[in-house]
Order: sequence, then structure tokens, then C-alpha cells
Amino acid sequence: MIHPSYKELIDEINKDIAEDEEPIVTSRYSIVLASSKRARQITAGDPALVKHERGKKALSVAIQELYEGKVNIIPGSEGYVEEEIAAEEPVEEILEIAEEIEAVAEETVEA
Repeated sequence: MIHPSYKELIDEINKDIAEDEEPIVTSRYSIVLASSKRARQITAGDPALVKHERGKKALSVAIQELYEGKVNIIPGSEGYVEEEIAAEEPVEEILEIAEEIEAVAEETVEA
């Protein structure tokens, strides 16, 4: 089981959206893309914005940052940031990242 679950992440990201506004995130795919982009930034040397255990994977840290609201997904004028990333990455890589997110989430639940 993933913790936080995709649904919990989506709900947390969209919590401040008014009822008549479009939600920022509507699918797991968006979460995967946003967290993978942030994980790459952390791996490249950006400091983590949440406290975490030493040795924790960048992807786990990125997911926690999204959940705690330390990193936001910002809608762009031509679509969401995560949609722009999708055009740059091959589908196979995105699927691998999604599997890694699920594996990391399972490790988090077991710990």
C-alpha cells in the first residue's frame, strides 16, 4: 500500500482550490511526473525542503515535499508543468518512475 496514497496526495494538492475552479491535479500520472521532476532536482543537488532520514531516496523526499505542501504544482499558461514534462520524457521512463514510486511507498509503509 502506498502512503501517502495517490488519492491523499491529489486531495492535499487540491485542498485550497475553490469549488468552481479546475483542480490542479486530477490523476496519478500528474503526481508521478511532478514527483519525478522534483526527485531529479534533489538528485542534482537542490536541498530537500522537508526533514528526512539520511539515505532516504530522492523520490521519497519529493513525494513528502508534495504532501506537506513544500513544493507546488503550478498551472502554466499552456497547461500544467507536469504536462510539459510528459512531452520530453519517453513513456517507458515514466512507467518505470511510477513503479519506483509504488516500491518506495511500500517501503515507507513497512518501516
